Amino acid sequence: MFSLQTIFGSGQQFYTLLDEAAKAAYDSTQALHAMMKESDRQPALDAFKLARLRERTASEKIGQALVDSFITPIEREDIESLGSALYKIPKQVEKFADRYSLALQHLHGIDFAPRAAMLEQAAAVVVDMVHELKKMNIDRMTALNEKLRALENEADRLMLELYRDIYSGRLDNLQMFLLKEFFEILEKAIDRCREAGVVAYQIVLKNS
Repeated sequence: MFSLQTIFGSGQQFYTLLDEAAKAAYDSTQALHAMMKESDRQPALDAFKLARLRERTASEKIGQALVDSFITPIEREDIESLGSALYKIPKQVEKFADRYSLALQHLHGIDFAPRAAMLEQAAAVVVDMVHELKKMNIDRMTALNEKLRALENEADRLMLELYRDIYSGRLDNLQMFLLKEFFEILEKAIDRCREAGVVAYQIVLKNS
């Protein structure tokens, strides 16, 4: 006798699709960190567009799977929320990369690499959190959530240092404007990682 799971599937494909979305988001942050470490050359944007394409493809597959599937391993609203949160990460990263490539000539001597490294670390934690969903291990997820929170707090501290640079008097007006804009984009990207992590953490809280 066939069970409903045999007939309709177990919905495990959603974990795979969410993993793909999280990895695409991480790859975009990795590409950004690499770009910031090579700030002496004109940046290439192909890696960011590819990450966005992969993210969009995963998002579309998640949406279609929600339509086609009778069974989901977690609530549909949670899958939608997490997919949406993940989608916003590479979108924000690509926004930074596009604008950076246009303003590079005005940014000599400004080092974005430490903040980009922190964004990459935050996205890596999100990858781990999404991958852990299928296990529903509350202790492991709590530890990852605290790690992501610590990264967010450190990013806030670095933002305060940014404002010291802005008001130091060594930058011209255009550099002050650009520095503030770019760091705010990076800050929002880290916030997007935090939002995705919160959704993943809440899913485990609800289901553990």
